[in-house]
Amino acid sequence: HAMRHAVAPAENVENNYFAVTDQLKICTHCERLSKKDLGVRIPRPLGNGPSRFIPEKEILQISKVDARTQSIFEDAFAALGRLDNISLVMGFHPQYLGSFLRTQHYLLQMDGPLSLHYRHYIGIMAAARHQCSYLVNLHVNDFLQVGGDPKWLNGLDEAPQKLQQLGELNKILAHRPWLLTKEHIECLLKAEEHSWSLAELIHAVVLLTHYHSLASFTFGCGITPEIHCDGGHTFRPPSLSQYCVCDIANGNGHANHHDDPLGNQVSGQGWRLFSELECVLMERMKQLQECRDDEEASQEEMATRFEREKTESMLVATAEDEECVPSRDISRHFEDPSYGYKDFSRRGEHVPTFRVQDYSWEDHGFSLVNRLYPDVGQMLDEKFQMAYNLTYNTMATHKDVDTSMLRRAIWNYIHCMFGIRYDDYDYGEINQLLDRSFKIYIKTMVCSPEKTTKRMYESFWRQFQHSEKVHVNLLLMEARMQAELLYALRAITRYMT
Repeated sequence: HAMRHAVAPAENVENNYFAVTDQLKICTHCERLSKKDLGVRIPRPLGNGPSRFIPEKEILQISKVDARTQSIFEDAFAALGRLDNISLVMGFHPQYLGSFLRTQHYLLQMDGPLSLHYRHYIGIMAAARHQCSYLVNLHVNDFLQVGGDPKWLNGLDEAPQKLQQLGELNKILAHRPWLLTKEHIECLLKAEEHSWSLAELIHAVVLLTHYHSLASFTFGCGITPEIHCDGGHTFRPPSLSQYCVCDIANGNGHANHHDDPLGNQVSGQGWRLFSELECVLMERMKQLQECRDDEEASQEEMATRFEREKTESMLVATAEDEECVPSRDISRHFEDPSYGYKDFSRRGEHVPTFRVQDYSWEDHGFSLVNRLYPDVGQMLDEKFQMAYNLTYNTMATHKDVDTSMLRRAIWNYIHCMFGIRYDDYDYGEINQLLDRSFKIYIKTMVCSPEKTTKRMYESFWRQFQHSEKVHVNLLLMEARMQAELLYALRAITRYMT
């Protein structure tokens, strides 16, 4: 119609103009145009930003100040058509985020032994073990998008027999990987018409461990659901006059839009007092370094210290230790909901020791993955290294700090909880560097992530910045993934030999 009347009479133009502006009003809060109330129910974010634990302002600030983060975000959006909240929070560490997204993209999208809908379904199975509805919902959408059969989503018992057989591996890897044997592997590889090939199994194992540990990160950083997913939004009543479209964009109600019109309000964190904890930690690292130079403990003493730490780690309570009963919505994606880490520690079963000199990622696991699923070993290795070696040589308010001793203590403590021992490491250092509230956070986040609370996140390392706490979460996630992988790959190697 507009094209036919390219040259419209002046009064028509004027009438049209008023008809349009009558449907629009200037938003008093952000001075953008927003639709006048047309009775439309607009979804409104429930949370404030991507994380319940980290102020939204800080997360949004990252990509403004770091060009590399901005470009990684753009690439991720171009590849996936979305930028999920996990990526936004990982954006504090762009170098790591790049490696993480490359690996995940390869596992889900690129050539590999498993079909695309199998990959997403395995992601759902793995995330469901920890009741991680955030990841389950994300992959339910992806599963349907790549042509997955909606019937499978009614429950694991509606999926093909081949996927159902993965249930046992999923369960053991998520909660008690040390119980995995070559017999479990044999059952999967020799199941007649439902058999897995070795290459398919490696792909499945990497996906399971990736999503178990990503569930840990999701809960550990308080990631909130995307607005288009269940739990990510509510509907605002259509007749609310004080509503503007910018509410959808950033998840803030108008009440706090303009607390800080010039953006120069300084958060309390900026003026933090010189912290006692930092000083204690730095002092301890210095003392430990000096002791290392002075005395070398015997092999027997080192082994005893490991066993002591392993036993103690079993006694660390996870979270408030309340029962978490998974909703039917999530539990249908896996079997045996009562099977978990807590149930294991209650019964006081013994965790056997896994000696890294007998089977390590560097010497054994890496080459097995690379041989059966080319390039993935390389990508995982880079991601492990990135999380382990990542440092800005700062600690809270201090600059030029060597944090390698602290990073190693965190990594080795997690492996110790899984029974994995490095014979050249003095486990006595762990108690010197990791305090009780931090150990509780680590154990909960790694073993029962669904119980992680905001209070626990806030209570460890109070004076540290959110970016440093996210870094810790990356370390925990990668150490957990590597521990699970070591047990799975060792079982596969034993089956092959």
